[in-house]
Parts: sequence; C-alpha cells; structure tokens
Amino acid sequence: MDVRFSTFNASLNRGAEGQLLTDLSTPDNEQAQVIAEIIQRNNPDVLLVNEFDYVADGAAAELFRDNYLAVGQNGASPVDYPYYFVAPSNTGIPSGHDLNNDGVVGGGDDAFGFGEFPGQYGMVVFSKFPIDTDAVRTFQNFRWQDMPGNLMPTDFYDEDEQAILRLSSKSHWDVPIQVERNRTVHFLVSHPTPPTFDGPEDRNGKRNHDEIRFWADYVGPKPASSYIYDDAGTGGGLAPGSRFVIAGDQNADPLDGDSVNGAINQLLEHPRINTSNAPTSEGAVEASELQGGINLEHLGDPALDTADFAEPPGNIRVDYVLPSKSLRIRDSGVFWPVSADPLSRLTGTYPFPSSDHRLVWVDVHLPHKG
Repeated sequence: MDVRFSTFNASLNRGAEGQLLTDLSTPDNEQAQVIAEIIQRNNPDVLLVNEFDYVADGAAAELFRDNYLAVGQNGASPVDYPYYFVAPSNTGIPSGHDLNNDGVVGGGDDAFGFGEFPGQYGMVVFSKFPIDTDAVRTFQNFRWQDMPGNLMPTDFYDEDEQAILRLSSKSHWDVPIQVERNRTVHFLVSHPTPPTFDGPEDRNGKRNHDEIRFWADYVGPKPASSYIYDDAGTGGGLAPGSRFVIAGDQNADPLDGDSVNGAINQLLEHPRINTSNAPTSEGAVEASELQGGINLEHLGDPALDTADFAEPPGNIRVDYVLPSKSLRIRDSGVFWPVSADPLSRLTGTYPFPSSDHRLVWVDVHLPHKG
C-alpha cells in the first residue's frame, strides 16, 4: 500500500487574532483558494500545514477543509479529509519574562514562542485515514533545560527564565495515523523557530538545533529518549519498531543558511531515517538561476530547495518529509513548477500568490502484513 505524506508551510497565518476565521468563513479568499489548489493538485493522503493559526475546537481547520479543500479550485478535483488534528501552540503565549533582554516584558518576542497572539503561526494535520486521537502525544510544555546537553545560552537567560523556557517554539506532536487496521504510522510534526532574529548569543539558532534534535532522540534508542515526557506526563520516546514520518518546516538547510552547523543532519544522518530519493524540483533550479545573487554561491543542490527567500539566505532547503527506514520511498517531489508550466501561477514570484514555501511530498510503501 502506498501513502503520500506531505508538508506545506502555507503562510495562512494572519496578523490579528480571529482574522483567519474571518478569511476562511467564505469561499472567496484568494490566497486560501491558491493554497487549496496546490494541495488538490498534489493530493496528499496525510498533510501537515505549518503557519495556520490555532483556533480552539478546530474551527479554522474545518472552515478551510469545507470551504476550500472540499471545493474544486480552478478545475482541480476536491480533496476530502475526514480527519484532522489541531492543538495549542506556544506562539504568542506570554512568558511573563523579558526573553529578548530589551528591558520590556511583553510582545511577541517575550512569548514562549514568537507570536503577537496565542496560536499565531500554529499548525494542523489533515488526513484521509483515521487519527488515533487517544494516542496522540503533544510536547508543548516540555522544558528546554530538561534536554540533556542542550544548547540553551545560559549566559543570556537568567535562572528564572531557564526554569520556565519551553523547547518547542510551536509544539511537537506525535499523531498516529491508522492507515489500515493495526497498521499505524506516527506522523511526527513540528515547526522549529527560524535560526535568526536574535543576537550573538544565537538563542534562536540554538533552539532550532535542539527542536530538531528532539525528534532525533525521540525515534532513537531508549537511552537517548529516556528524558522525554509529553504533556500528559508520560515518559519516553517512540516504541522500537514503530513506523514514522517526520515532517515540517525545520528552518534548517544542511549546507546553506543560518542554522547551527549540523542541525538538520541530526535527522538526515540518523540511522533510523530513510533519506533516499530526496524530493526535488526543476522549478527550484530555474529560480536559483534566474534570481542569481547569493543563490549562485550556495553549496547545496538548488534542486533540493523548498523555499524562495529574499537575501540572505536566498533559496534553501528547509521543509522535510522523512520516513523511517521501515518505509520504502516510491517517489517524492517539491511542488515548484518551472515558469513555462501553467501551474507556476500557483507559486509565482514575490509577492507570492500562495507562500514563500513549497509543498513537499513523499510516497511511501507500507509492506504487507504477515
């Protein structure tokens, strides 16, 4: 059985609380229409959407599903997701501390995760298969200092701040997808902080590194994951032998950009992760050539790029779908059409009609039971 897993930083975040609900309450928001068409054209079975403001009770997720995904966009076939999962995000939740050391307590930079209101830049999982909601694990409240050997800059944060800082800038979720009866794939999703917007202490770069490391430890052997606890107080990482797919905007390129050296390699070089058949596109190569500048100085293969960023850092690879070694990769891709392709209107150039990120997908094969 083949299943398409996908991640898409869709830039559906809004600048004010409640605005996303307003925008999705009718079927005529132009950006949401384009985002929906991109999803429909790629038709993933299981999808993570990053930068989708959290709204309690899934109200925004249901509006996007019912008013956009379930409605054919510009000739594309509707896509049906009977199941979804949302949960709170650390973004915009006041910490009560001056986390950026500017002498003022308050604002997005002093929240547990950057955001101007609670839930901004959140995320949602959509699935064609049932989600085992009783077995979902969230790690929103896991404290950064509880990760052994963490990179927290203790010379920047005082002791009180160190005691309350959360590792995840949004959250980390283990969402079990019941692909078939007794056949579960754990969809491990997150959106680590960008490794920028800080100072010489590199607090965001170090946090990004450790947010990525969390999944490397979680899927590793018991000694590596023994420190982990979820929001329900249950300890430990993923059970040995479990099938999984790690997905999300990791905000880290293996060779270019501003992340801590080796940050994403914690996953790309992990012995339990299948990194064969990496997703690519011809559109990314074309964009790098047309835009030039710092892109021509990059060490990485431009075919692997997943985001069209201004300089610096330019176009880089930050969005990943990484299956476990127990899942064979059938095919993969980045939805970044070349300019001659009529569908390039969906990605476009700045100001983008959809997002500065591209949808990434991987088709994996689940072996037969027995």
